[in-house]
Amino acid sequence: MKLTKLFSEFFESEKAGGLILMACTAASLVLANSPLGDGYLHLWHADLLGRPVEFWINDGLMTVFFLLVGLEIEREVYIGELSDFRNALLPVFAALGGMVLPAGIHLALNYGTPTQGGAGIPMATDIAFSLGVLSLLGSRVPASLKVFLTALAIIDDLGAILVIALFYAKGFSLLYFGLAMLLFAVMLVLNRLKVHFVPLYLALGVLMWFFMLRSGVHATITGVLLAFAIPFGNGDARSPSYGLQHLLHKPVAFLILPLFALANTGVVLAGAWAEGLLSDNSLGIMLGLVLGKPAGIVAFSLLGVGLGFYALPGDVSKTNLLGAGLLAGIGFTMSIFITLLAFPAGDLVTSSKIAVLAASVLAGLLGYVVLQVSLRRVAITE
Repeated sequence: MKLTKLFSEFFESEKAGGLILMACTAASLVLANSPLGDGYLHLWHADLLGRPVEFWINDGLMTVFFLLVGLEIEREVYIGELSDFRNALLPVFAALGGMVLPAGIHLALNYGTPTQGGAGIPMATDIAFSLGVLSLLGSRVPASLKVFLTALAIIDDLGAILVIALFYAKGFSLLYFGLAMLLFAVMLVLNRLKVHFVPLYLALGVLMWFFMLRSGVHATITGVLLAFAIPFGNGDARSPSYGLQHLLHKPVAFLILPLFALANTGVVLAGAWAEGLLSDNSLGIMLGLVLGKPAGIVAFSLLGVGLGFYALPGDVSKTNLLGAGLLAGIGFTMSIFITLLAFPAGDLVTSSKIAVLAASVLAGLLGYVVLQVSLRRVAITE
């Protein structure tokens, strides 16, 4: 399978970004639990233009991250892996299984309790982290497995975005939401009129972000809507969508996501923090990511094969599929993001973050080992 230049650039930036995220997370945990901890945590709550610094990261800069995700989804749908219906079915089925089963596990443990709102936490996959771990396996990884995991993670993110929009809106205002949608409609009209001046779309996007913020729907959803409003054309290097996507890769991978990690993984490990991992909420998150993700991905993928909807790529074995499913259990960025929406600040957010981090590390290690063994067997047989 031949990889496109833009996909290769995306994979390389996500790979490097994933490794940087690991370093930032480790540094944040060390700093938060050091003598500098109070000052480090206060930094993210310091006032900036009337809002805490972490607000501008989580609600502002993360909108740019969602814009990049939206551009990736758009490209995959128009000319990428998801543009061919039969090819798209495998990652779509896999992503559905990888969302439904983890959410089901969490709900089974937390239904009817104040923590049932955390069911969306184990549904997500962190693209940067999962591709970062996959990259550690080197050139032995089949191109089709890279494309599968990337498409799966992108569809997974789309599912998480829909969950955020539908279930985590707070204090909904029809007026402001209507104004945001009106601006979105204006941008769609400009798109149809072949207006390709990207700064105009970005300016309208900033205004739409303000209205979305006031509407009660999480403002980061603006990034995805803006992505689909920006002209795609034929997707070549002259396309506004291509140019913006190419421009955003490095700032998102090397600035925005590391800042998000630094601001949100500074978890203070108090004396009884390990006991929190045994709560129904934490168990639901960890079991959902480590067991539910790979089980759902493998089961739904093989179900589609059994129904004759598609076949697995020739160079992707069932063991490879399991390994990729485990890597998809690295929730990290999106899982922590949903945690911040699901629960008010406090001990529940802290214990949920610890559960996400623990599960992501375990899923990443297991995925790496499974793929290392399966790819080594392929190399020996060849």
